[in-house]
Order: sequence, then structure tokens, then C-alpha cells
Amino acid sequence: MIPLILSICSSTIIFVIFKLFKLFKIDTFQAIVFNYFTAAAIGLGLYSSEWQVGSLENTQSLYFSILCAFLFIGLFFIMAKSSQVNGVASTSIAVKMSMSISLLLMLIGYSEDLSLLKITGITLAFIGVFLVSSPSEKDKAGASWMLLLLFIGSGALDFLLNFIQKNVLGSMTPAIFTSVGLGSAGIIGSIILIIRLIQKKTKIQFKNILAGIVLGIPNYFSIYLLLLSYRTTGWNDSTVLAITNVSVVLFSAIIGFIIFKETKTTKKIIGLITAILAITTLYIATCK
Repeated sequence: MIPLILSICSSTIIFVIFKLFKLFKIDTFQAIVFNYFTAAAIGLGLYSSEWQVGSLENTQSLYFSILCAFLFIGLFFIMAKSSQVNGVASTSIAVKMSMSISLLLMLIGYSEDLSLLKITGITLAFIGVFLVSSPSEKDKAGASWMLLLLFIGSGALDFLLNFIQKNVLGSMTPAIFTSVGLGSAGIIGSIILIIRLIQKKTKIQFKNILAGIVLGIPNYFSIYLLLLSYRTTGWNDSTVLAITNVSVVLFSAIIGFIIFKETKTTKKIIGLITAILAITTLYIATCK
């Protein structure tokens, strides 16, 4: 249960940090590149004892690590920009509403049992997320294409991470897989950054490096702890994913409203209440 709670906290912090990037005029791409090296270093440093000689011999895990790396850096960059343009609440909704894609794949692919209570909880989750994401007149100037890409891409990534945890890891532990994937994303990003530096389209600043280090800490744990949650909660994977995503939506929206003064509407308030009901219902369903 603790890994699940910490994963939710880590994911929520990421959205807040992205919002602060705009305030402090951080070069988002530079910060994202340094964030991945930081995250990889944290994983290898804290969990080096889990490293096994045979880990790199599992070529299938390495291939999946590289695939995840491309999704990590692409989605992270869009997520950062969307948090600044569309707002923390709407962006977190688009990412977490993507659970409709991953949940459907999990339920079909793994033939999970569906109780009436669980169906009710998932339905409430979708309703809550939809209502919270309803844009106000003030918000409609945002870039909706970013939200669509995040919706599709995040759903694919969530299911891919779950599939890897269940079928691919082998001797490679979640901690090491996360480090390898994030490190690979850092390498991909650094290649792009070097090209931009050569073309003199950007200039490295210390504040961007520092921002990347700050971002890298919750980024690593948001992924590692989610993979760990699948293994340790004893719940169906779809329940873990639903509770995680709805919780992040709930807390990100509350922070967006209170700290960043994002627009509150009746729909969004009802959505937050529905999200709380969804989390409660799903939790009760897992205890039966």
C-alpha cells in the first residue's frame, strides 16, 4: 500500500514542477534531458544491490527499455508544455483519463474478474475525470492536440509498463528496468540537445540543470513505485491503475485550484467529489 501512495504523490509532484518551470522560465527540454540522467542515477545508486550479471543478457527487456525511453521523453515533453498551456488540472486529466485505454486492454488481455462494485468504481472514475477536465471559457484557448496525444500515448505506456512487469522483466528487477529505461531516454534526449547546441538554437544554463535534478527525483519513483505496486498490493492490476490515476487527477486538480488559481467550475467540483467516490468504491471492491 505504501508504494502505491508514494507513487501517487510522486506523479502529482511532477505536474506541479512542470507548472513552476513556466514561472522560473526554465528551458523545458533541457530540464527533461537532465531529469532522465538524474532519475537513472538515483535508481542505480539506491538499488545497485538488485543488479544481476544476467540482467543485460535479457535482450527482450533491453528492447522494451528503449521503446519505453522514446515514449518517456516524447510524452514528458508534451506533458510539460501542456501543463503550462492547458493547466495542471486539464493536463493531469488527459494523462490519467488514458486509463480507459490501458484498463480495457488489461481487462481483456488478462481476463480479470469484474464485480458490480468494481464496475461502479471504474464508471465513477471516468465520470469524475471527465467532469474535472471540462474546460471553462477561460481554458478553451489551450492546445487540445497536446491533450489528445497525451491521452493516447499515456494509455499505451501504462499498459506497456504493466505488460513488461508481468511478462518481460525476468531477472531484471523493476528498479533496474526503470533506471535503464530512463537512462536510455536521457541518451536520446542528449543527442537532440547536442544537435540544438551545435545549431546554436539553445544554450545550457545552470538553472535548467538544477530543474532537471529536482524533476528527476519524483519522476524515477513515480514509475518504479507503480511497477512495485502491481507486485505488492495484492490487487488486480486494473484496480491499482484506476486508483493511482484517479488519485493523481484529484490531488493535481486540488493543487491547481488552490495554489495556481486555475479556474473552478461547478462541473469540476462535482468531478472531484465523484473522483473521491470512485477511489473509495474501488478500494472497498478490493477488500471484498
